[in-house]
Amino acid sequence: MSSSQQKPGGRQRPRPHRCVQCDKAFTSTQHLRDHQSVHTGEKPHHCDQCGKTFTQLSSLRTHSRIHSGEKPYSCDDCGKSFTQSNTLKLHRRRHSGEKPYSCEHCGKSFTDSFSCQQHRHVHTGEKPFRCQLCTKTFLTQSNLTRHQRIHTGEKLYPCELCGRRFSHYSSYTVHQRIHSGERPYRCRFCDKTFTSSTNHSEHERVHTGEKPYSCDECGKSFSHITTCLLHKRVHSGDKPYGCQHCGKSFVTSSNLTRHVRTHTGEKPYWCDRCKKHFTFSNQLKRHRCI
Repeated sequence: MSSSQQKPGGRQRPRPHRCVQCDKAFTSTQHLRDHQSVHTGEKPHHCDQCGKTFTQLSSLRTHSRIHSGEKPYSCDDCGKSFTQSNTLKLHRRRHSGEKPYSCEHCGKSFTDSFSCQQHRHVHTGEKPFRCQLCTKTFLTQSNLTRHQRIHTGEKLYPCELCGRRFSHYSSYTVHQRIHSGERPYRCRFCDKTFTSSTNHSEHERVHTGEKPYSCDECGKSFSHITTCLLHKRVHSGDKPYGCQHCGKSFVTSSNLTRHVRTHTGEKPYWCDRCKKHFTFSNQLKRHRCI
């Protein structure tokens, strides 16, 4: 392995700091220390706001922008701002339509390599990420992380306007658009707008008729991977979401969440006119129609 890094102009940048575990070399002791945490599992960088820990200082700095609201990277086309330069780069591809990564199995294209890698698991059936608490496996690390918060009950992101808390920053961001009315994703076919890119992509399949996900057991096809995964539980009988209060099991996490409220009395939906609170969103909708 080379201990130098090629720089523009042909000069070599020395990489004298070498990891004794895997022999990888780095330009600085800080980069080496950050790398070594991959082997040790150590997360020495601690967020003062929420207590979350990180293996790398750069990851902590990026995370801190969630609390500070800092978004230093702006899109020249639409003015939208981002906490990370990589997120801005991916966003710009929405304007340009660039999708440089394609699946060799079905030809579907993606804006980033990570999404393409995740998609490939749909074809291979591989679920390489395993929960240590219940042994359930997942297609992606992010799905595993989301699942693990079912066990821990961790909800790091509170809404300042209504107090509702979220396990994931992406869910918190989408929720904020309920209050602001922002719907930044527009359908190419009917001009309908959406609060999230996921809902936008799923909606467009109504127009295209695309059903890229199929059940191995019966061959039925689906527009959305979540619908396909839920359908597969019809065959397997899998009910992976168990209530810690009474032991009852559910096919989906959303059904478990709704059920748990019957134990806790939580009423996260409230009317902005009369301030009455409700356990379920459909109760609030019926109330508003009165």
